[in-house]
Amino acid sequence: MTVAWGVLRGGGVCARVGDTVVDLRGLDPLFDAPSLNALMAAGPEAWGQARERVEEGEEVAEAELGMPFEVADYVDFYSSLHHATNLGRMFRPDAEPLLPNWRHLPVGYHGRAGTVVPSGTPVRRPLGQRPGPEFGPSARLDIELEAGFVIGTPSTMGEPVPVERALEHVFGMLLVNDWSARDIQAWEYQPLGPFLGKSFATSVSHWVVPLDELADRRVPGEPQDPAPLPYLAEEPWAYDIALTVELNGAVIASSNARYLYWSIAQQIAHLTVNGASLRTGDLLATGTISGPEREERGSLIELSWNGEEPIELPDGSTRTFLEDGDEVVLSGEPLGEVRGRIEPARNELH
Repeated sequence: MTVAWGVLRGGGVCARVGDTVVDLRGLDPLFDAPSLNALMAAGPEAWGQARERVEEGEEVAEAELGMPFEVADYVDFYSSLHHATNLGRMFRPDAEPLLPNWRHLPVGYHGRAGTVVPSGTPVRRPLGQRPGPEFGPSARLDIELEAGFVIGTPSTMGEPVPVERALEHVFGMLLVNDWSARDIQAWEYQPLGPFLGKSFATSVSHWVVPLDELADRRVPGEPQDPAPLPYLAEEPWAYDIALTVELNGAVIASSNARYLYWSIAQQIAHLTVNGASLRTGDLLATGTISGPEREERGSLIELSWNGEEPIELPDGSTRTFLEDGDEVVLSGEPLGEVRGRIEPARNELH
């Protein structure tokens, strides 16, 4: 069965084997730590040894889970061809959907590590400047269905990580919801990119699944055209992991991680080619994962086509963007789920 790593609320490493959670505290000093970071930094040999000890753990009937790792840096990419094309068509209807650089490099930006939170943490509607300009709560609050990869072993500053060795640094994979305030983002992002529209909250799942556990889900990817520059060159591949988006209990989208155009290996090779280093606990997210069909779009801005086509829910209500009280659950086995409920914005500034 697939093994995933997590952390009990209050500290101590645990593992999920199928539907069973086991407490590993007391078996090894690495398991007594407050996060997975010590285990992640120990390297692949230690990861394999830890995997072998999972069966020694004590089953937990009802486990309360916390943040699985301490985030060092957070980078969000833009690696789904269908998502990037949809947004291009939406905002540049009379031009080519993709900007000239998109098929040549994994586009990304540096996010805010301090507001990455575990699944179940409430998300407060952010305040900010919106087009006008005017100030107030975001009226176009959105989700982003993403996968994330957590760095285990660091790299050396000034030494690029070759694409063929990139996966040696990755501890595992998890689910990510990079909440987005589309109106705040629209006003602020030119010319330097996302800032307050993204930095208020990013939710991650409680479980991190090692790449070794996902080996049988690795599948060939679509050909990359044009061929990437040599430092990004590899046979295209992706993970075949079905993903769903639920809003207030109703499935509103189904996608798959195999729709990603750029791989995590290419993301790492690009991130480090200028000499930037990897650190234990770095979170590298894929960006929204969307497929070619309407029901495979991984964000509300795509599903509602920027608010022009409301999403119908089973209770008769409709949504274009999130309302206060809405709960979103992203899921995909064996990664688990990441959930969050929207709380109202603060009434005033302090």
